[in-house]
Amino acid sequence: MIQEDIRIPTAQGVAAALKSIQAIPLAPTPLIPIEIGGVQVHVKCENLQPIGAFKIRGAWWRLNNLGGDHAVAVSSGNHAQGVAWAAKRLGLKATIVMPRDAPEVKLANTKALGAEVVLYERPGEDRDAVAAKLIEERGGILVHAFGDPWVMEGQGTAGLEAAEQLGRAPSRIVTCCGGGGLAVGLSLACPDAAIHIVEPEGWDMVGQAIAAGELVRVSDTPRKTICDALQPDVTKQLNLDMLKDRAEPGITVSDEDIRQAQRWAFANLRIVVEPGGAAALAAALAGKVPLDDGTILMITGGNADPARFAETISAG
Repeated sequence: MIQEDIRIPTAQGVAAALKSIQAIPLAPTPLIPIEIGGVQVHVKCENLQPIGAFKIRGAWWRLNNLGGDHAVAVSSGNHAQGVAWAAKRLGLKATIVMPRDAPEVKLANTKALGAEVVLYERPGEDRDAVAAKLIEERGGILVHAFGDPWVMEGQGTAGLEAAEQLGRAPSRIVTCCGGGGLAVGLSLACPDAAIHIVEPEGWDMVGQAIAAGELVRVSDTPRKTICDALQPDVTKQLNLDMLKDRAEPGITVSDEDIRQAQRWAFANLRIVVEPGGAAALAAALAGKVPLDDGTILMITGGNADPARFAETISAG
């Protein structure tokens, strides 16, 4: 049951967010037709955003509605860069709590955008507790990576943009899923589309929560994954409430599925996709999701570690 005392993201909010994004202006990312198994589908290349990920959308919309001058966020890198980018453009302060083992390219890019980075140990430290302590000591407003209603609305603008580019409402959208903020936004933007969430094996906290009807936390000894951007310990109740009657049964992909998708995207689209950003494409290539000519696959990020990406490509 959705609590009555919290703001609920809406389709109207997604539409307002798109107007705000278009006014920056933030150029639409390409929607590219590809063929998988004899079926033409489309990929939405959010890896080509200025920060290399879709997270710029939710961060921009949230910081436009911040109600303060200091944004505090927790992120392994893409949300961090989105918040830092928006804060710099709006003249706000940004402090980002990031795991010490985050890809160096994401740490460096976040700092280069002017944000202060506070590191924590993963696993071992509670990142939300670290952020809460910072806010208590310094002030600031938490901009949650996937549980914030404005962030969800901002992410949903990718769906409105893709539908306009496609020229019709998509029949299904296949998307990577960490905490589920993007999936919620897409479900609001495209109410008639089936929403397929794709998570790394062992980190399908949203899929498990939908199946169980309650929040599910990752195990004490979670499986390792190369998808650093898709590792929330647990989703939020709001996300579960918004997705439980909208999302299709969860899909999981292996690290090898992901690597195959990265290689495919590089060879066929000439683009760099980070592991988490390749999850939807991986599920499609592995035959784990139904496809039709109204299908959109979300490619969500391109901030790959150069050395690891080179290893992946050369191994193919």
